[in-house]
Amino acid sequence: MNLLPDAGTAFWLLPLLIVAARVLDVSLGTLRVVFVSRGLQWLAPLAGFFEVLIWITAIAQILPHLHHPITYLAYAGGYALGTWIGMRIEERLALGSALVRIVPQRDASTLAGRLRAEGFVVTSIDAEGMKGPVQVLFTVVPRARLETALALVEQFNPRAFYSVEDVRHIGPRARPPGRSPLQRAWLRRPGK
Repeated sequence: MNLLPDAGTAFWLLPLLIVAARVLDVSLGTLRVVFVSRGLQWLAPLAGFFEVLIWITAIAQILPHLHHPITYLAYAGGYALGTWIGMRIEERLALGSALVRIVPQRDASTLAGRLRAEGFVVTSIDAEGMKGPVQVLFTVVPRARLETALALVEQFNPRAFYSVEDVRHIGPRARPPGRSPLQRAWLRRPGK
């Protein structure tokens, strides 16, 4: 299937179509990998279907024009741009949850109270640090609210040590609020 008019009339259109196709399919591929890593098993195959469909369309346009080096550059440029755009889309979607582990430099009860007031579930444990006893705070937050939680930590104690990890599974009684209606419906299906 050739999507282009006669070669002489729209040669400039071929590289643009290739770049656009690669941006779309590579962005979908990036999201597909994220969906798999986040356990969204129902979205990953759907993204994969459209990713490959777009890729096949791009290849079908390149093969008849292999003698034009611009097609190679368009293909590679679209791949690079698609990777970058896919990463930006994933950041905006902020899928999943993150575990934030915080070791404040001073009494953690004020920070724990402030985080709880903002709706975060916080667990505090006593621990032994390099300079003596410390409290460690744990909170699992939706990635969409991660910046809010970290801003509270910075506001409370800019010198606090914290680390952030992605969370794949959360127990059924510890799920933080913020799931989409589609995710809630999927989780309520029989057998889950």
